[in-house]
Amino acid sequence: MLQVGDKAPDFSLPSADMQIRSLSDCAGKWFLLYFYPKDDTPGCTIQATDFTDMAEDYMSAGIHVAGISADSCYDHQAFRDKYGLTVSLLADIDKEVCNAYGVMHEKVRDGVKKEGILRSTFVIDPEGVIRYVEYGVAAKGHAALMLERIKEMMSAS
Repeated sequence: MLQVGDKAPDFSLPSADMQIRSLSDCAGKWFLLYFYPKDDTPGCTIQATDFTDMAEDYMSAGIHVAGISADSCYDHQAFRDKYGLTVSLLADIDKEVCNAYGVMHEKVRDGVKKEGILRSTFVIDPEGVIRYVEYGVAAKGHAALMLERIKEMMSAS
């Protein structure tokens, strides 16, 4: 698992619009990267709509936001269109980036073990260093909490 002070692993992933996005695209800027289990599920919908509702607040503060799951670009498109999402959704279908960030974990559901994404958030500073890590995030209210936390980090640096 990654920790505060670690260099954030770079990545290149397709967005819902099938444009390749990389961490290096945000070099010199603050970046909130969140990982979520699955498109169009209750917690993931709450989280994505909260970030969408606060998109202007994040943009005006100079903070870029993107969500990553193992869903396809087509699933991301359907999810985005169904809820009017504006947050950038990136497809990590091979789970390479999920593994690099340490968000894959084993879940047991109905007695069956299955590997899945642990809802997690990383705040990356303009130099590409992780300034905040949270594994096991609660979806509701997370977007507002993170905006305040990042603003505090920005003013302290």
